[in-house]
Amino acid sequence: MGVGSKVGIDEDQWAKCLQARGWLWNAAKTPLSPTLILAHGAGAPMDSDWMTGMAERLAARGINVLRFEFPYMVQRRLDGGKRPPNPQAKLLECWREVYSEVRRHVTGPLAIGGKSMGGRMASLVADELGVDRLVCLGYPFYAVGKPEKPRVAHLAQLHTPTLIVQGERDALGNRLTVETYPLAPTLELVWLAAADHDLKPLKVSGFTHEQHLERAADSLAGWLKRR
Repeated sequence: MGVGSKVGIDEDQWAKCLQARGWLWNAAKTPLSPTLILAHGAGAPMDSDWMTGMAERLAARGINVLRFEFPYMVQRRLDGGKRPPNPQAKLLECWREVYSEVRRHVTGPLAIGGKSMGGRMASLVADELGVDRLVCLGYPFYAVGKPEKPRVAHLAQLHTPTLIVQGERDALGNRLTVETYPLAPTLELVWLAAADHDLKPLKVSGFTHEQHLERAADSLAGWLKRR
């Protein structure tokens, strides 16, 4: 994961920042690449197999990826104990801090997003921060078993161009339910056939998990590089 200078980064300063904060950086090998700050979900850290695989796929497709951890996950790493996510206000504060720091070092297009909870928190600050793009993977439109209580009011008002890659049978937002919600015209959805919250499809669908992850990366990278 070389630092690279393809997005106008001061390599020495950026390397020091990454080391001091413990962030993970997957640099694209193409010049003037967009950068995506990618947040983890509620239960898995930034270096989970899922997060690492997606970051590597995106970097291979010309997207720089910065991964960080919310405070509760940092504490888990320190003491090994299980703990729930921080209150929403703390998670949003963390997003603001990370974005501000990355923006200081990285020039060029800068998007934010994440897996599940990380993507939802990003969606709550995207307009406020004035980010270039917002991407979400497995968006939690509602809590498990509670589609009658959607968490989508702000998604109807989003001004930030947004792409959500979602499994058709996601327990936190299946296709039949989500398609009834009023969503902003700036928001695009890519549906993956018979896929769950981790984008894993049923075997009978004829698709593999790998195929869906590859398609998700193709969709995100192509969309992030689109003018």
